Order: sequence, then C-alpha cells, then structure tokens
Amino acid sequence: MSLYIIYFNQQWVGDHSPEWFASRGPMARAVVEEAKTSGVLVAAAGVDEDASRAFTADATSGALEITSGLFAPKEQYIGGLTVVDVPDDETAIMWAGKIAVACGWPQQLRRLY
Repeated sequence: MSLYIIYFNQQWVGDHSPEWFASRGPMARAVVEEAKTSGVLVAAAGVDEDASRAFTADATSGALEITSGLFAPKEQYIGGLTVVDVPDDETAIMWAGKIAVACGWPQQLRRLY
C-alpha cells in the first residue's frame, strides 16, 4: 500500500452561493465515509481559512524564526486535504476523482514518500 495526498488550493474553489456550498457538504462527507468504510482513509480535513491564525516556522537563515501568518501568498494556501493508503496510482486517481466530483473543484494528487 502507498500513501497519497489529495488536496486543493483555496483559490481553486471559486465563488459560489451559500446554498451551493451547503449542497456539497453531504456529498463530500459521503465520500469521506466511503473511504473510511473501504479502509483507505488516513486523514481528511479542511484547513482553517483565517490566515491570521496561521504560523510559519522558517529555519532557512540558519536560525529558527517563527512568525504569524502565511509563508506563501494568500492565494497559494491549501484549502483542504485527504490522505489515502491505496495499492496503486489508479486507485488513488479514483479517490481523487470522487473527491473532485463531491467538492465541485479540482484536486491535486501526489504520492507521499
């Protein structure tokens, strides 16, 4: 089995009505429940959209510096992620597709090493 991360950047979500978002919630929860039942779900979560509650740990200068806020520009932050443990790329692609359909926006899929 291999771990894969399925994620999206917040700006990929787009502008939608509150009703549209409300309609997506049950679909997304159903996919997460299916992944749990299938035994492939490691973790799934949305990321807090309030960038003022983010922190950055940066040691690139040789000394650790902790700052509040995002490291990358706001439009580049992760909006949510799912980690699955599946046997192959094809199975991971299937789960990424299910999540993309349920959420209504693109998902990026990458293998974890």
